[in-house]
Amino acid sequence: MKKRIVLWAAVSAVIMLVLPWLAVTFVKGDAGMAVCFLLFYAVNPIYSLITGAFAGKHIKRLCSLPFILSVLYLLGVWIFFDMGEIAFIIYAVIYLILGILAMLVSMLIERKKQR
Repeated sequence: MKKRIVLWAAVSAVIMLVLPWLAVTFVKGDAGMAVCFLLFYAVNPIYSLITGAFAGKHIKRLCSLPFILSVLYLLGVWIFFDMGEIAFIIYAVIYLILGILAMLVSMLIERKKQR
């Protein structure tokens, strides 16, 4: 089980740290802004839901995944965009809420299956 959390944390690090770096480094101008919108409004929320759903299936060991994801997101955007920007904290909280909700729903579905 420890392998799973390490794997999910590594994938989360790639998505939340490497993708913003790629967007800032290689995509310039208006296209860079479009890529950032795609990351903030599509890729990151969907990945938060997926991570939360997986964590809900193994809630005792993986309940920290949504928190890890939000912290990695915050680190990534603060490093590559603007340190201390309040909007990024709001996004991190929203991703955390999405992950926790998906985790709870997944946990409830998993418990119903076991009955």
